Amino acid sequence: SLSFIIDASFCLQRYYTSRRKKTSLSFISPCKNHNKFVVHPFQSAQLRDSENCCIIKSNMSNKNTDAQKEPLEKQLWKAADKLRKNIDAAEYKHIVLGLIFLKYISDAFESLYEKLKKGEGDYAGADPEDRDEYQAENVFFVPPEARWSFLQAEAKKPTIGTTVDAAMDAIEKENPSLKDVLPKVYARGNLDPANLGGLIDLIGNIAMHDAKARSADVLGHVFEYFLGEFALAEGKKGGQFYTPRSVVELLVEMLEPYRGRVFDPCCGSGGMFVQSEKFVAQHQGRVNDISIYGQESNLTTWRLCKMNLAIRGLDITQVKWNNEGSFLNDAHKDLKADFVIANPPFNDSDWSGDLLRKDARWMYGLPPAGNANYAWIQHFIYHLSPRGTAGFVLAKGSLTSKSSGEGDIRKALIEARLVDCIVNLPTKLFLNTPIPACLWFLSRNKANGGYRTRTDEILFIDARNLGHLINRRTRELSREDMEKIASTYHNWRNSNGTYQDVKGFCNSASIERVQELDYVLTPGRYVGLPDDEDDFDFAERFSALKAEEEALKEEERLNEVIKENLKKIKIEGKE
Repeated sequence: SLSFIIDASFCLQRYYTSRRKKTSLSFISPCKNHNKFVVHPFQSAQLRDSENCCIIKSNMSNKNTDAQKEPLEKQLWKAADKLRKNIDAAEYKHIVLGLIFLKYISDAFESLYEKLKKGEGDYAGADPEDRDEYQAENVFFVPPEARWSFLQAEAKKPTIGTTVDAAMDAIEKENPSLKDVLPKVYARGNLDPANLGGLIDLIGNIAMHDAKARSADVLGHVFEYFLGEFALAEGKKGGQFYTPRSVVELLVEMLEPYRGRVFDPCCGSGGMFVQSEKFVAQHQGRVNDISIYGQESNLTTWRLCKMNLAIRGLDITQVKWNNEGSFLNDAHKDLKADFVIANPPFNDSDWSGDLLRKDARWMYGLPPAGNANYAWIQHFIYHLSPRGTAGFVLAKGSLTSKSSGEGDIRKALIEARLVDCIVNLPTKLFLNTPIPACLWFLSRNKANGGYRTRTDEILFIDARNLGHLINRRTRELSREDMEKIASTYHNWRNSNGTYQDVKGFCNSASIERVQELDYVLTPGRYVGLPDDEDDFDFAERFSALKAEEEALKEEERLNEVIKENLKKIKIEGKE
């Protein structure tokens, strides 16, 4: 259903000339509402009256209407994906997201530039080319050769790749906080200049119909949506930089980080920080009331994080990168955070545990060198303030494991009255692993943390039956699912809450009951689900999951073979 958009101050009307799938253009007349008309190369069209001349309905009109109803970000994704051609999604994401970021900082710069140029009110006598003026307003300075208007003017030239790379370099030189952050990948041989030019034009039209004041929000939303789509496109590798949005929203909704220091020591692309900022804004709070601290060991992912946060106007100065990671080189050694929100790697065996046997963070027991789960838990606790709370994702095996002293550490955490709530999650939520997952919530002060005293209780929520499939491999939680889980926790935690146990879903268990069950924390045991559904032999399950993972890898390989073969097929009459 291709359409040719033709600029004009008039539009077409069509009439049937015969019933043998032939049409002719009868005449053209002015259109009151539009300065464009659409020519649809269909073989038949239904008669439309002249008042609706801008939309010519056809026997495909339902599909056109559906496309028009699609959200902006979905339309953009489809268009950008068409321009991808043969470039791998892992590489293409840097090309696209880098351009969206460049458009954002250019728009912000141009907006302030115009105010400075007018020189009215507080801006009287200001120089629009003075770097200090932009720093004072927390706006990145964009030199002339990197401004979007300049790039768009150069978009059709064969040298556009080199031009964009030079623009990224120029922005980094002018803004030290962006040093080594922006991608310089646009002059590579596998990126066709014509496709790059098309991508620049596409992104240049983002928010063109919105007020300038909203353009930053639109660009930020598009950036976030594209991150998620690229993660889905990359499959398992995508999970390395992206935590599913519904999981992030649930963590933030349950923790309620209204104000204070928010810390994520394995921050990926920064989704926890972005959602925390959204939470504050949605609850009429002040975004400046929270400060963010992060660390990431993957340089490429850290770059995505810095751009993701900067496009939201968040302070990126305390989001650190080092190759060693949070265990070997803690970038925030003295930080005591009000909130820790994290999704660390599941069951990480390569965390350098042998080098950290006498580390001061292991207050509740020495974590095994072959699994970082309980090292992460104690790292989070170490960085909590006296009234701090933490919410994080871990493999479900962390709730039952007794190998290499993990059962003893879990017992010590429970006896120290640190565990506040455990949530069993549905399967298939995560892109990078089929391993079952859960949420842990810890509280440093369950007696006087601004809520009711719940020192000798732990809330168990089993949400395994919630969520819906968005494709064959991936599940997500709906807004209603998240509200059900979060409100259950809040009603249990708050002094004026109306919490009640619900068989098969939630149970407020005493520490004595947890002791009776040998400090195992799987929610199914407490909410009344059958043991055969909730308990399993970890070694047996792990072997089965590894086999499933190998099968998925083989499926991915075959899909790539099919794609390559499809590219070789030529349909007669088609280019």
